[in-house]
Amino acid sequence: METANPALSSGALTRYGRVAAAEAMTIQGTVNKTLLCLLLAVLTAAWTWNIFFRTGNPVAVAPLLAVGALGGFVVALVTIFKQSWAAVTAPIYAGLEGLVIGGLSAFLEAQFPGIVIQAVGLTFGTCLAMLLAYKTGLIKATERFKLGVVAATGGIALLYFVTIILGLFGVGIPFIYGSSPVGIGFSLFVCVIAALNLVLDFDAVERGAAAGAPKYMEWYGAFALMVTLIWLYLEILRLLAKLRSRE
Repeated sequence: METANPALSSGALTRYGRVAAAEAMTIQGTVNKTLLCLLLAVLTAAWTWNIFFRTGNPVAVAPLLAVGALGGFVVALVTIFKQSWAAVTAPIYAGLEGLVIGGLSAFLEAQFPGIVIQAVGLTFGTCLAMLLAYKTGLIKATERFKLGVVAATGGIALLYFVTIILGLFGVGIPFIYGSSPVGIGFSLFVCVIAALNLVLDFDAVERGAAAGAPKYMEWYGAFALMVTLIWLYLEILRLLAKLRSRE
């Protein structure tokens, strides 16, 4: 069991034979490409954000949200099955997801002023904390740890899938989306699991570099980290919205 992140499952970064050092994946290269993807996501998010606040109408960004969500899902699937295309698909994925997080962030910022800067700060703070915990050995990606995180992530994904299907028939599950103590507790649990996925991602990237994976896998590692970071940000945003709605 490698990681709960589908982009890094089944040993995605370690199943290739070692290549020449000059053509091999490195941790620094993955970091650089992750930062580039983050920049692209921020740029498209800022564009969507600006449209929302210029018009003051959520409908104005609804098409961008739809394109970002659907396009991002399709590009993610393509990237997972064609890792060698990651140098092209990873930046595209980042840009598309920026449309989603930009629109949703603007909408919630209009409702709860200051919520976005809090969510951004908590997301990057959590990422740095998980990286520090991993590098110092405070949290170790043991097989038992991986199994627990994978099981929890799979359970969350299944629950979200069920809520989507039930929603098509007009049936809701209030405790997931509501601001009750149970709803807040659920969101907090999901945020913790998303954060722990970062540890597994760090471990997978480090092992991929040690195994001498091909250079293009730096882009794939960046894509995988973006998947987890975007999930973590959106869950933190949802948690903060629930907390603010109780004030």
